[in-house]
Amino acid sequence: MMNTMKKVFMGAAALMMAVSMAGCGNSGSGNSGTATPEAGGSGTDAAGAVKIGLHYELTGGVADYGKAELNGSLLAIKQANAAAGSEKYGYVKYDNKSDSTEAVTLAAQLASDGVAGVVGPATSGASAASYQILNDAKVPVLSPSATQNNVTLTNPDDASSAAYDYVYRVCFEDSYQGAAMAQYAYDTLGKTKAVIYGDSTTDYAKGLSEAFEKQFTKLGGTIVGKENYVSKDTDFSSVLTKIKGMDFDVLYIPGYYNEAGLIIKQAREMGLDQTITGSDGFDSTTLVDLGGAANLNDVYFTTAYTTVGASDKLQAFIDAYKAEYNEEPNMFSALAYDATNVLIQAIEEAGSSDGPAVQAALTKISFDGVTGAFTFDATHTPIKPVLVVNLVDGVQTDAVAVTPKLD
Repeated sequence: MMNTMKKVFMGAAALMMAVSMAGCGNSGSGNSGTATPEAGGSGTDAAGAVKIGLHYELTGGVADYGKAELNGSLLAIKQANAAAGSEKYGYVKYDNKSDSTEAVTLAAQLASDGVAGVVGPATSGASAASYQILNDAKVPVLSPSATQNNVTLTNPDDASSAAYDYVYRVCFEDSYQGAAMAQYAYDTLGKTKAVIYGDSTTDYAKGLSEAFEKQFTKLGGTIVGKENYVSKDTDFSSVLTKIKGMDFDVLYIPGYYNEAGLIIKQAREMGLDQTITGSDGFDSTTLVDLGGAANLNDVYFTTAYTTVGASDKLQAFIDAYKAEYNEEPNMFSALAYDATNVLIQAIEEAGSSDGPAVQAALTKISFDGVTGAFTFDATHTPIKPVLVVNLVDGVQTDAVAVTPKLD
């Protein structure tokens, strides 16, 4: 997710340079340079433990996502150690500071750390920046939430190109969830006239917008307006005034909680009472903080996770997460929990922490997690239904599984 970038190509010489750069940072915290290996959740070294690399946005603009995903990963490692009856798995963690350039440096560091695999980053841009380096080093990568279209491919601009051998993700891609939201709006909510108001600065929003428009119009709906904002904008009144004058029954906001919360608040305060729909970037408690609970009614968004109607497996995860962190998990926590457990399962099934052996296990893995049961397709992406959740006073009260009917 989030500010995506074109794929970073790096040859052997660039990799060696990045490894050299990585070794020049401060040690201990994992903010840059080397990090201290820590056993799952205990904060101590585990001699001989299988090391898992955790590469997240722990500071910067999307730290909400990275911190939630780190928590999910650490819980998975802690539970794996409890099941093994030993400190079988350790980890090294790094903060890419919500910056794709930093992610390149840290990917090189992880490639030299001797990890069995890497989980993260949370965003598509930072993820894409790390793939070539880790793939060349034969280090498996499990991406919790890199939803950018074709991001797992060696050439994201060519949908027919092959997937990176060592890169997998446990989330659906942007076009899939954009189409699902369009289908839900048209088929279930009965909406026929939509306005799209998206972030002009991210490939994430662009991919969602294009998919929503394509599916909505294919079904018979009309896009009556398309407007853009810029990431970090805070005043949306001018465009919202323009939108208010349009004849529409649903507003689609493909973007993130930072801006979406403010857009919803300002829209409701100026009398825009139409249905508002959005993407998985809405999934943060900060959306409620910014938008105001009273304004978050008749609001729907796509997600890979919800606590509504939780299964026994999911409830066990929720209970364990709350006991560990004294807070509710969100979609990002759950995706990272699943991504980490996919990697652990592959290591167990391979009977080895060697990269090629783990990669071979990933190609045939069958996984049943808290965000769904799946195998990987040819692009190393799971195919699973999208969940659409309904907010009432900012609280998720309903969830519907949607599988979009694509061409």
